[in-house]
Amino acid sequence: MNNNTDPVVTAAFERFADKECGDEPLYAALCRVAVAEPVVLSLMNVAPREQRRANLLLAAVHYLLLSGVKHPLAAYYPSVGGSRGIDSALHGCFVDFCSSQRTALVDLIAVRTTQTNEAGRCAVLWPVLQWIAKRRGFERIALLDFGCSAGLNLGVDRYRYDYGRMHLAPGGRDASVLVSCKLVGPAAPRADLGLRPRIERRLGIDVDPIDVRDDKASRWLQACVWPFDALRRERLQGALRIARDHGWPVQRHADCSLAVEPWVRGIEPGVLPVLLNSWVLTYLTRDAREAHIARMRQLVQQHGMAWISAESSEIVIDPQMAPPDERIAMAQGGTSTPWTLTMPGDGRTHSQVVAISHPHGKWMQWLVD
Repeated sequence: MNNNTDPVVTAAFERFADKECGDEPLYAALCRVAVAEPVVLSLMNVAPREQRRANLLLAAVHYLLLSGVKHPLAAYYPSVGGSRGIDSALHGCFVDFCSSQRTALVDLIAVRTTQTNEAGRCAVLWPVLQWIAKRRGFERIALLDFGCSAGLNLGVDRYRYDYGRMHLAPGGRDASVLVSCKLVGPAAPRADLGLRPRIERRLGIDVDPIDVRDDKASRWLQACVWPFDALRRERLQGALRIARDHGWPVQRHADCSLAVEPWVRGIEPGVLPVLLNSWVLTYLTRDAREAHIARMRQLVQQHGMAWISAESSEIVIDPQMAPPDERIAMAQGGTSTPWTLTMPGDGRTHSQVVAISHPHGKWMQWLVD
């Protein structure tokens, strides 16, 4: 493998360090090492172009440490028992790890994809589902998770949620997975909507789904969790247990966009089909993403489907939609995730941002009544 580096990848690592790593200074430091060391950054050359992202390299390194690889780098990772702070030795230690484990890292980076199957996003998803059901007058829902990874969002009604000034417990007050989410701004979801939607059908689709019964596959999900975030690690373990217990179907599709129409056509009358994608479209090429958005809007209008898209603010679902005021949300720092809801309208679909959140659901700004 040559050690030439792509300037686009270099810029992506710099941006990740500057904008995405406020909660994880170790990852910011490692990204800056990668930018300075072609022998490290060139590892990304084996990944498909849309996967040449900092979090893929970081997950691959984390996976090897979680798998038991012995190296001084482990001392910096709390997820494997480390407690060493960032210091001057980290640079050389990381370069040595990437050099000594180069073959194993290349094997992972070439075939793996970043799969942050974050159950924390369900703290936004559940009130959005409630709001849709109330507005559309449905008590029964069919939920399709597009790009589902392990399908942990399918368990949205099996968790309980703590928003500080309010609580929701669709899974019961003794549900094993508690998701905490800080409400920002004056508005809040209504806890008394009077309608708890019943999810009657669940399906996850992905080009490379995670089998929750496979220990190595589940370890990859753990590797995608940042090493200092013990809360997310614990929540992931609980969500994986629930998914194993219920065995919700997760299917592999080479082209997930093509799988949506047969699914929505199979939903019986009286059940509202709801499509969800969360931090998935960013991994599609621009052409594939634009084609997907156009087709999903058609399916919404043709079949009465509701479409929830929780993606980067750079991805625009409807160019005619007024952008939300993100000043309150952005005061939280870091990247925000608009939750865009698209539903059938009079002659054309109607899209609106119903909430803005932290990418992992740590906080939420509710925007609708």
